Amino acid sequence: MQLSDYVNTFGQSLLKKYGERIHKISLNVNLTCPNRDGTKGIGGCTFCNNVSFSPNARDHKSITDQLSAGREVILKRTGAKKYLAYFQAYTNTYGDVADLKKLYDLALSEKDIIGLSIGTRPDCVPDEVLDLLANYQAQGYEIWLELGLQSSFDETLKKVNRGHGFKEYYEAIHKANKRNLKVCTHLIIGLPGENQEHFQMTLNRVLSEGVSGLKLHPLHVVKGTQLAREWSRGEYKPINENDYVQIAADLIEMTPDEVIYHRVTGTASNDILLAPNWCSKKWDIINSITRELHKRKNNNNFNFTNIKPSLCLS
Repeated sequence: MQLSDYVNTFGQSLLKKYGERIHKISLNVNLTCPNRDGTKGIGGCTFCNNVSFSPNARDHKSITDQLSAGREVILKRTGAKKYLAYFQAYTNTYGDVADLKKLYDLALSEKDIIGLSIGTRPDCVPDEVLDLLANYQAQGYEIWLELGLQSSFDETLKKVNRGHGFKEYYEAIHKANKRNLKVCTHLIIGLPGENQEHFQMTLNRVLSEGVSGLKLHPLHVVKGTQLAREWSRGEYKPINENDYVQIAADLIEMTPDEVIYHRVTGTASNDILLAPNWCSKKWDIINSITRELHKRKNNNNFNFTNIKPSLCLS
């Protein structure tokens, strides 16, 4: 019993497509974010210390050195010999397109790099960058655009100082879909003021607009963030482990089989994680979600994939 028995996982989808294991290698190319450099705000999202999302966020090595280091770790761990260069830290479409192209080209110049995964914000995907990514895809590279939406509720996005609303996501996903680019949308479970109804509505809205992949993350409190200060004052209470497992299983059941789950949980390292403690136990959570999906399947519980995605944007 493993997660891929119940979920269309990214690893298994690549294995079927290429006939061998493909892994991402995370990169930090020292880009920034319009919500940090003053263009839209200063300080970023209330939950954001990028070190918690990207293991290389402290790393200022060259792309070549980062790929080499990542390749060495993955080769020992799984034996994979082909990789996607994952531009993960901060906003990786935020910059002059010529400069971005140099970074992407450098990664693709490595013979074992078969494509790119580009992490960014919905308000930072200009046509020139989308055309560049579409051109790589036309050349046969595996290209994924990863959009950090987190929630479809503008009130929530404002509360966490996100700096954009659902409108920007709507526009970005439609521009990407027009170019047949594969989009993986990131959603956070446990944002302040949200409950299960919010999470399901957000997923419905995302599915309604058309998406190829999804990532689910529990909101965790890490050092050096506004959320950490709110948590220390008792103004924010993190989601508990069982609730997260149940909600993740609900959302997975609502998702059509063709949509690929790149991730069903997220973790932070113990040196910066403040709460909840269970967010440091990646495989415990994955195994719990797998067991819950197994139990539901065996009990013939209602399959949420029969629900039509809601078009309500209120």
